[in-house]
Amino acid sequence: MSTIDQEPAAELPWERFWQLIDLIGGEPAVAFCATFDDGCERLGAALAAGPAEEIVGFGERFAEALYRLDREEYGTQSASDPDDPEDRPLPLSDDGFLYARAAVVASGRTAYERVLADPALFARYSFRSGESLLYVHEEAYETATGEEWDHDTRYDYESCSNREGWPKL
Repeated sequence: MSTIDQEPAAELPWERFWQLIDLIGGEPAVAFCATFDDGCERLGAALAAGPAEEIVGFGERFAEALYRLDREEYGTQSASDPDDPEDRPLPLSDDGFLYARAAVVASGRTAYERVLADPALFARYSFRSGESLLYVHEEAYETATGEEWDHDTRYDYESCSNREGWPKL
């Protein structure tokens, strides 16, 4: 266990978290989106230039934001492939659900808060992938410290880990 894991991380204010997310520059597209990956690189560079505590704090806030969206009313929605002319709904896989939640976070504070307030709005993110964002803080930590990310966040963001959000599981 690294030293950083032994001491509680200083909490990153939500305002700072969303300022950092804004560096991405908008939501991920449905298909591969180089601009989204470029935005993740900008975010990673900004994190790596700051103190390690901010990187850990970002990882904590990101995990918490994903955890808050890990709820049945989001995860049981069907995904809609915009390239399917018949618009047949598809069930979300666990990975697809995680990537869609990351896409919501990547879209910024306003989008995130709207989706939290109205789960029906999650559907527009169901076929988007924010997967690249999942690794930004880990890579930034490695760049900044020369050490591997070895930090368990307070919130488990894997799909269906929020027991309150999935009462039937």
